[in-house]
Amino acid sequence: MLHELNQTIVHCERCPRLREWCQHVAIAKTARFRDWEYWGKPVPNFGDPEARLLIVGLAPAAHGANRTGRMFTGDRSGDWLYSMMHEVGLANQPTAVHADDGLILKDVLITASVHCAPPDNKPTPAEMALCHPYLVELIQSREWAGILCLGGIAWKQAGTALGLKTMPKFGHGVEFQLGDTLVLASYHPSQQNTFTGRLTRPMLLEVFQRFASRCC
Repeated sequence: MLHELNQTIVHCERCPRLREWCQHVAIAKTARFRDWEYWGKPVPNFGDPEARLLIVGLAPAAHGANRTGRMFTGDRSGDWLYSMMHEVGLANQPTAVHADDGLILKDVLITASVHCAPPDNKPTPAEMALCHPYLVELIQSREWAGILCLGGIAWKQAGTALGLKTMPKFGHGVEFQLGDTLVLASYHPSQQNTFTGRLTRPMLLEVFQRFASRCC
């Protein structure tokens, strides 16, 4: 099921603005990555195919996952994310540089609310709605032990995919139990949050420790 879903995502053309933007970035590039051949397509889900833990992000970064073709790979947000995952035993290494760097996730899968890099990291409501069925299909494909939402948009999108009409107000560290599934919230490890100190490493680690306790 996951392979088929990923193939559908990679070939998706539902959002012309996002497809044009991703392809433009892949051609224009940025100076420090001028020797890279950018992925430039929708970014598929990444992780353990049999995972019982799910991380929901916002969207690929223009010069991160849109370049490397793998979720949270090649950008500052991923540096924080995979460092924490390694520390709590969910990843075999603390770094994610490119798609063939040997990174393996344990019992966890990473997805996004939107699978294409949006201009200014801001997908439109219409674009989120068009991508949302992929999240619904993934979330409803199995019984998850834990779902970690990175940011308010992921929190809202995951709640809708779970079939909830109301959810607790988003906040870092907020959690609730839905049957056997623990749903957790964290501030997104974006540079806007980490550079300003809104999100610190101890804050993120504490949430990941709770999340990882649901492993296996």
